[in-house]
Order: sequence, then C-alpha cells, then structure tokens
Amino acid sequence: MGPCFLETVKHPLCVKHPPSVKYARCFLSELIRKHEAVHEEPLDELYEALAETLTAKEPPQCHRSYLLLDYSLPVSIQPSGDSVTLSESTAIVSHGTTGLVTWNAALYLAEWAIENPEAFTHRTVLELGSGAGLTGLAICKVCRPRAYVFSDCHSHVLEQLRGNVLLNGLLLEPDVTAPAQHPGHNTHNSESPRVTVAQLDWDIVTAPQLAAFQPDVVVAADVLYCPETIHSLVRVLQRLSACQKDQRAPDAYVAFTIRNPETCQLFTTELGKAGISWETAPRHNQKLFPYEEHSETAILKLIL
Repeated sequence: MGPCFLETVKHPLCVKHPPSVKYARCFLSELIRKHEAVHEEPLDELYEALAETLTAKEPPQCHRSYLLLDYSLPVSIQPSGDSVTLSESTAIVSHGTTGLVTWNAALYLAEWAIENPEAFTHRTVLELGSGAGLTGLAICKVCRPRAYVFSDCHSHVLEQLRGNVLLNGLLLEPDVTAPAQHPGHNTHNSESPRVTVAQLDWDIVTAPQLAAFQPDVVVAADVLYCPETIHSLVRVLQRLSACQKDQRAPDAYVAFTIRNPETCQLFTTELGKAGISWETAPRHNQKLFPYEEHSETAILKLIL
C-alpha cells in the first residue's frame, strides 16, 4: 500500500471520520489521474476505494478534518500534528441556515489566528456567528486562549457546535456565565481553555448580557451576507464597545469574503456611522487550508 494512500485516504482521521462521498470520489479520481499522468500504474487499492464511492449513498452529515501543520517544516518534524475535525452538513443550505458548513473566511481567519497567536493567548474570546466551529476550534488548539465562547442563534447550528467541540476533545462549561463567574476554574486541563456554546440573537441581546462574557477579543467570519445582517452586527458591536474590561473595550476582528463589493462598503459605512473605526489587518504568510484562492478575503480590525 503506497504512502500517498496511507497519508490521505487511509489516514487514521479519514478512516475514523469519513469525508463526504462526493469529496472522496473527486479526490480518488484526481489521485488516479495524477498517477496515470506520470505513467505510473495506480494502486489496486485506489481503484477499489473509488469503486466503493460510486455505489455509496451520500449521508446528510459528513466530516471535514484539517491538520494544523506548520508548512514551513517537513512532516517528519512537525511540532504537534494536531487537527480539527468537524461534523458538517453535506448540503450548503440545511434546516433553513448556511451555518452548518464551513466557509472560506472561517478558514482564512483561522490561518491568520494561527500565525498571530498573541492576539488570543490568555484572553477570553467571544465569537459571533460561529457556524460549524472551525475558527474557534483552531484558536482553542493553537493559540491558548483563557476562555472561548462560541455563539450562534440557530438551534441546529448550536447542536452541531456542541458536538464538534466535544469531538475535538474539549469540555463544555455547563453554563454561559461560567467564564465570567469562575475565572480560575478549569478542572479538566490547565492547558485547555474554558469553552462555552451560547445562544446569541443579535437583534435582542443586551449590553449587560454581552458584558457577562467579559470578552477581551471578539471575532466573526463570513457574517456579511445581507444588509439586514450587517445592521444587526453593527448594533451588537456598538453594545460590545461598552463592555469595558480593565478600562478598555475588546479588540475585534471580522473576516469576510468579498462576494459583493457593495455589501462590504455598506459594512464599513455603517461602522463609520456607529463611530467604530477600522483598519485592514496585515495578510498572513502561510496558506494552511484548502479554499478558493481566486476569491478575495480580508480581515478588518475594529477599534470599538
């Protein structure tokens, strides 16, 4: 059995948490094509694995696994070899939401965070619109935050989020106020952050409710998809600006893919009206995750 087969299709993560049938079929077809392109006979195991995908039915849920590697180093001397595995919907829209899959800006923000861990180390992070949880799980595993609050408003997204947190070996705090009330409490692992999954509706959440999380940092990825959402987000950011901790408002980072320039322009315009200044965060150097390179993605650092 060849090394490329063992390192991909038969990697322990793929065996334990299989990707979607469609992804496996496309990957195997491409792997076979690359073998044939260099006149190298593909392994029988590749053909057998491809045949299995041709008859398999696509389940409603699949897994996506991401290795948190330092790609400047050879695989043989990687420092941790840690990973993030997500259970996701195989449909882009499911249960009336797009929050059950991972989008490009979440991958981009996770890459930026891994390259800039000092922005999160020993700090309490509140994520708005966490979706499947990729960004937060990467930050929890690499950047050593003190506490991390995943949040969303959709019940199915929250259910999947809780599952993904547990799937990645993190323990959930039983109460959303636990990070604020028990700053020294962490019985499971002193190196692991205290993790909370909170239901948070931007239209009705109050400033005191947001302040209860005591955030040092606020992050959000791929949440600028319509004018109504942008207006709701800016109102939440205004309320967060009043959440003074140690005499300062939290730092905030918003990552987004520029699908419609007018939508992005609306966001920056509304930030200006709300008195929130911003600057573009410097681009990071390493591309760790697979996403569409032709789509333009950016991160704004907000000064609340």
